[in-house]
Amino acid sequence: MAEDMLVYVGTYTTAESEGIYVYSLDGDTGALEPVTRFAGIDNPSYVTLHPKGNYLYAINEVTDFGEGEAGGVTAFALDPETGELNMLNEQSSEGPGPCYISVDQTGKFALVANYVGGSVCVLPIREDGSLAPASDFVQHSGSSVNPRRQAGPHAHSIQPDPTNHYAFAADLGLDRLMAYKLDLDEGKLEPNDEPWAELEPGVGPRHFAFHPSGEYVYVITELGNTIVSFSYDGTRGALDEIQTVSTLPEGFEGTSYCADIHILPNGRFLYGSNRGHDSIAIFAIDEETGKLTYVDHESTQGEMPRNFCIDPSGNLLLAANGNTDNIVSFHIDKDTGRLTPTGHQASVSKPVCLQILPRSV
Repeated sequence: MAEDMLVYVGTYTTAESEGIYVYSLDGDTGALEPVTRFAGIDNPSYVTLHPKGNYLYAINEVTDFGEGEAGGVTAFALDPETGELNMLNEQSSEGPGPCYISVDQTGKFALVANYVGGSVCVLPIREDGSLAPASDFVQHSGSSVNPRRQAGPHAHSIQPDPTNHYAFAADLGLDRLMAYKLDLDEGKLEPNDEPWAELEPGVGPRHFAFHPSGEYVYVITELGNTIVSFSYDGTRGALDEIQTVSTLPEGFEGTSYCADIHILPNGRFLYGSNRGHDSIAIFAIDEETGKLTYVDHESTQGEMPRNFCIDPSGNLLLAANGNTDNIVSFHIDKDTGRLTPTGHQASVSKPVCLQILPRSV
């Protein structure tokens, strides 16, 4: 029998949402039941968990936090039994419009991507889980070929690599995956010897995922509707392109933009979300070469799946449909990678990000 889990839901508070919502997730059935919420916080759109499972960090996707033109980051203590959140403090993200946050594997630093400002920053995490002011800030510069979306830099995600020695940031405005040496003593991001991996002009990289083996990186492109596969050398923080595949079915003629990407814990299958086609694209991973083979598309049973997540056991996938205000759960076939709706869903206004926490943490 699978254990119950907690699901933390980051949202946009521009409509009916009040903040961060917490649900219980039945590991067997995929049923979602409301547990609690934390209200009164502006646009806690992207959330992430501390490696210890007792803290949660939410970006405040705004441009007017504090005195300057910047967004915010809020720290919470959480109770892994009840799911309750207790706000610890908040800090500036140092740039406007943050959209992504991750925590390094030691739990000492949070990494933030500011989309509007086209920058990234590092926030030290104190012993009590609260955040100190930024220990580093890096402003990206440049542009690419799409005049509407790429007139300047737009950092869309940032996370450490599996070695925790490097950090990468996908910049949609530059068509680059920026590479940094991660200094865990000083909380600094230093340009890597190979400072970026270049993608095809105009594709707009958004999110990326490391294969569990640490040998491959997969980047989903918002504007190109593709997944670009790279081999990864963790000793140098270096990327070499392998393959590019479309996330859309052959013959699709509508408008669609990719969003999120995740890999099954067993390393055999990769999933990417399409906003417009409103589906999860499924690919098998060849663990010898890193190449992807198309498996299937599964409707998310809603519109604009900005984010989705896979539970730690690899049994369930949850898709957050931002335009239809629903979160839908699916069973995962670990042998084929295919998804089957569980018949369960939850109603949440403007869901943006999902994070799953096993209650045993």
